[in-house]
Amino acid sequence: MGYYPIFLNMTGRRCVVIGGGGVAERKVEALLEVGASVRVLSPRLTQRLKGWAKEGKIRHEAREYCFGDLLGYELAFVATDDGTVNDAVAQEGRVRGVWVNAADDPAHCDFILPSILQRGELIVAISTGGASPAVSRAVREELEAYFSEDYAALVQIASEVRRELKQKSIHPNTQAWHKALDGDLHRLISEGKREEARNHLLKRLGVETCR
Repeated sequence: MGYYPIFLNMTGRRCVVIGGGGVAERKVEALLEVGASVRVLSPRLTQRLKGWAKEGKIRHEAREYCFGDLLGYELAFVATDDGTVNDAVAQEGRVRGVWVNAADDPAHCDFILPSILQRGELIVAISTGGASPAVSRAVREELEAYFSEDYAALVQIASEVRRELKQKSIHPNTQAWHKALDGDLHRLISEGKREEARNHLLKRLGVETCR
């Protein structure tokens, strides 16, 4: 299979999750975190899913999937451990142009979910193309030690500096940014010297700052 890495804007995107167990719960949690609109189809729900339904965070229908349930949705997530359901949802997805993800069943997936490492706005996605989710998780755990919480501050400072440069009509090239994101910047961030780090980055990118 040829997978193309992509990040989707999920805010308000209509998603249906088929299943109500632990796997479905994790998928729903991730979808809620990015602002998706979620409907869950399952006769039974975990306690957390019940709580989200009661709070109005998700819509729930206590029944099994049937053909037609993908109408009006953009993404479908199947978490039932039932190959027959996976196949039926995948077929309906093709008919309606709805992307389908079936847990641990790449053959019935239009897209797969990578293992995620997040530090603030920094997101690192690791995937083996469905070959071995265990390896994806192992690589993510190794990277967790390298990408400390300082990287959240680094991204935020870089974002602030980028906005300021655009306001001044200054447009450093990729090489200039690469040189500016140096060891001194990382050191200042790790020492908690946020304003100094910001000024250091601006100066490295050609902007004089007032002390």
